[in-house]
Amino acid sequence: MKSLPLLLCTSLFLSACASYTPTHIALNPSVPQPLNQIDQYATVAVNTIDVRKANFIVRFNKEGEAAELISPSEPIRQQLDSVFKQAMTKVGYQVDPAATNSAEFQLDYLLTDVTESTFGFEAKTTLTINVVAKNQTQEFTKIYNAKGLLKGPFSPDYATLELDMNKLIDELTSKIINDAELHHFLQQ
Repeated sequence: MKSLPLLLCTSLFLSACASYTPTHIALNPSVPQPLNQIDQYATVAVNTIDVRKANFIVRFNKEGEAAELISPSEPIRQQLDSVFKQAMTKVGYQVDPAATNSAEFQLDYLLTDVTESTFGFEAKTTLTINVVAKNQTQEFTKIYNAKGLLKGPFSPDYATLELDMNKLIDELTSKIINDAELHHFLQQ
């Protein structure tokens, strides 16, 4: 008899845990390793802005239901700003807000669209960062894009989505930081 209340309490506790769905995704982009160092000493002002129209980064689409929107647990602009400043320092720049040469990293688009079906899910991630660099006389603009696709059985777990998004962000920030054309312009 004593085990029946214990069994009921345990099953109630476990069902409460199973019905909990997180409301945020934890992104943790890493600082990319530069392939080369700059040739000469240069200072650069680095700024990152988020120009997206909405704050959510994951959208779950289920047939016949309203989309479930998931936001990042920390502002992605702050995380990317830290990544780009550290990466530019690793390349060899002196990061200084008063520098005449500047690099502005604009987060234009970041979204993982998850479509769930009876047999599994498909998660398509799109990431776009626009770089606007300026020196005393010219402006350099370049758009960097990355796309990812993740498929699996059942429903996706948040850890898998986080890992996939972080991997895509890391790939694109590495591509930007190692762009010889951008560094050539900033050293003029």
